[in-house]
Amino acid sequence: MESGSFWIAFGLTLFAGMATGIGSVIAFVAKETNHRFLSISTGFSAGVMLYVSFVEILQKGATSLTEVYGPIQGTWMNVGFFFFGILLVGLIDNFIPEKQNPHEQPTPSALAPLHSDHPKTQHHSKQKLLRMALFTAFAIALHNFPEGLATFLAALENPKIGIAIAVAIALHNIPEGISVSVPLFYATGSRTKAFTYSFLSGLAEPVGAAIGYFGLRIIFGGDIPSQVMGACFAAVAGIMVYISLDELLPTSRAYGKGHDSLLGLVAGMAVMALSLLLMK
Repeated sequence: MESGSFWIAFGLTLFAGMATGIGSVIAFVAKETNHRFLSISTGFSAGVMLYVSFVEILQKGATSLTEVYGPIQGTWMNVGFFFFGILLVGLIDNFIPEKQNPHEQPTPSALAPLHSDHPKTQHHSKQKLLRMALFTAFAIALHNFPEGLATFLAALENPKIGIAIAVAIALHNIPEGISVSVPLFYATGSRTKAFTYSFLSGLAEPVGAAIGYFGLRIIFGGDIPSQVMGACFAAVAGIMVYISLDELLPTSRAYGKGHDSLLGLVAGMAVMALSLLLMK
């Protein structure tokens, strides 16, 4: 492998990952008191994550696993790893003590104190938002990790194809940046923190490319097995679905009015659908 080819592939992966920073700029135009904007944005985040999980990530897992194990066993394994991802993040959620775990207060009224002038109730609600935002950043980073590796390998194989893939992935990383930055801004009031965490979630792409490529080559002594990538994609899809349904949508419903939540959800799906169509 020529070093020039490596750095071209890595540079393209870095470019694709850093596009989350573009999406995070939306936090700089948000007003902390605009709760409808928060509702639509978190609904948008859920739409992005649900659509990309079912339409792209889970399908990638199925393709990789069925190539190795056949259509029947591969499909069963894909579904199994999907629910393993849900179980994994559910266990992490369950291990958080009840007093610090806002999931133990599932009703929308638990989020209403953000509108209150009472400092204690405002603090509790912002803590819930912060936790949700960090979970979202974690899920996006997990998604970007294998995605970065896939982008890197494609670019290493053929730089021309790598450029097209990198541009397409950059386009759908922009709404992912919004998914991380907006709830973080509302939780902390800091645009700098919102931008930083969103930017770092995108950094998972080049980091995933580097660690995955060298680490897995050492472990497997050559090319990374298709089934390993498939299992990773299926599990990440499960994690993102759990966070969307358990964190993002309840928050969106609590802060919105009328169909704000649904509007955000459909908008997120539409934007992600368009970005995936541009990848074709």
